[in-house]
Amino acid sequence: MFFKALEYAPSMHPMLNIAVRAARRAGSIMNRAALGGGSLDVRSKRANDFVTQVDRAAEEAIIDIVRKAYPDHGFLAEESGEAGAGAETVWVIDPLDGTTNFIHGFPQYCVSIGVRHRGAAAHAVVYDPVKNELFTASKGRGAFLNDRRMRVSKCLKLQDALVGTGFPFKELSRLDLYTRQLVNLMKNTSGIRRAGAAALDLAYVACGRLDAFWEMGLSPWDMAAGALLVQESGGLVGDLGGEQGWLASGDICAATPKLFPALLEALR
Repeated sequence: MFFKALEYAPSMHPMLNIAVRAARRAGSIMNRAALGGGSLDVRSKRANDFVTQVDRAAEEAIIDIVRKAYPDHGFLAEESGEAGAGAETVWVIDPLDGTTNFIHGFPQYCVSIGVRHRGAAAHAVVYDPVKNELFTASKGRGAFLNDRRMRVSKCLKLQDALVGTGFPFKELSRLDLYTRQLVNLMKNTSGIRRAGAAALDLAYVACGRLDAFWEMGLSPWDMAAGALLVQESGGLVGDLGGEQGWLASGDICAATPKLFPALLEALR
């Protein structure tokens, strides 16, 4: 990880404090369920896309905490959808990113909470309850991992890069395109990793564990928090054309500034 020595987080914005409290509450729900050994009520929303009672309980806990603090704010949440349409401030929530991992006991999942004000990213929290790692950012104030400043890696060449990805499991019609992208990047990087939680993958780009990341067919709650983490750590985020339409299209690329053009070229 690439931290600037002894650079710690300033006092948090009140809204970010609420987001952190909500994320930790959701994480505690996951940890209790993971350690409890009880059976999960797993339901399929669509092919290869699942929801459990833990997803729902975590989301309800997040929304309850936020609503008590900010009753006029809106929500865009994975399980309950949109509420408070037209609100200036909207909380974009994935209560359990990596549900399939969680179901199988594969320890790579997280809580993702992004706050958008008048359509622009304002605050972000990604919380990994397994490792107790808290990634936070506020627009213009930098990004932090457990209160220490994060920077993207210093990787300069795509051939030296470790790149994260995710399979387009919701859009199997694009699998041929993705396969071509994957083959090209496997030939031109030092390695590819697919861990199964996009919000954590983006957080890992922000702290330098990954040098770049791309995925297609994501939802806003998969990206809203992680993208701001990358940007506030000095990285670049765009869609497959390098433009800013990633939140609408669901196609996202993130990388260090030096790698970003090469990543886009490799994906074309």
